[in-house]
Amino acid sequence: MTDPAVERDAAESASAFSHPPIEPDASAAYGDHPDQVVDFYAPRGDTATGDGRGAAPLVVLLHGGAWRAPYDRQHVTPLADFLARRGFAVANVEYRRGSSLPHQGGEGPLAGRWPETFDDVAAAMDALPGLATEALPQADVRRIVVTGHSAGGHLALWVAARHVLPEGSPWRLPAPPPLRGVVALAPIADFAVAERLGVCGGASAQLLGGRRYWDERLPYADPAALLPTGIATAVVQGRDDIVVPEEVAEAYVAAAAKAGELVGLTLLDGVGHFPLIDPAADACAVVAEEISQLAW
Repeated sequence: MTDPAVERDAAESASAFSHPPIEPDASAAYGDHPDQVVDFYAPRGDTATGDGRGAAPLVVLLHGGAWRAPYDRQHVTPLADFLARRGFAVANVEYRRGSSLPHQGGEGPLAGRWPETFDDVAAAMDALPGLATEALPQADVRRIVVTGHSAGGHLALWVAARHVLPEGSPWRLPAPPPLRGVVALAPIADFAVAERLGVCGGASAQLLGGRRYWDERLPYADPAALLPTGIATAVVQGRDDIVVPEEVAEAYVAAAAKAGELVGLTLLDGVGHFPLIDPAADACAVVAEEISQLAW
């Protein structure tokens, strides 16, 4: 007998991936590697002038896919377009991910590259204000909200925590990044819980370079260890998510509370992993509203 949860997840995934890719209005490189690129989407529709001054908040979008090579930014271009039609300027960031080939000791492609995945996301965020100013004049780089889904949700939380990275980290910032906030969508936000639950086939440990590097690298990568950030943070999570279960988000929120920080948690009944990035799903409108609460 087929598991109803698995059937629902498959249907939600099929819907989210059924939309054709949307071409960006502009693109810019933040490095020499082919994956070091950002696609920009201009705000459109009735709200395209943003706050009336001709500038719209900039949403930085970090895609998911377990940090694995087969999943690139193309699958979130419909979400980027959806947000642009809500009046936001959008930057869809690509970054280096794991190998496309099966790896020794595991099935399927390897998750992430250490340190390249983090190198790229940090470099993209540092370059974005300048790139957006040139490529997307409608963007107000004083009002940046970072969002990301699944593995991209992890990266969004990490972006907001770079100023609390351990001393000596090449990605550490001397002060909090100038962000309005973070909206993390079903994020892989607590690596210990994610590994215990087998999220994405042990992708968290793979991102760190393998279990042998777990203790050494975890303090540089795990959002649950990088608290408090002092940056407004909201998590949106489907209660029926079997890819990154609710327990992962709840563990992160609990870690934040223990560190003296309040993180908003919106739990959506009857929602799994993929409706959060599916413009055809009601959950996507909830995501846009959470971003609006921070951006405006």
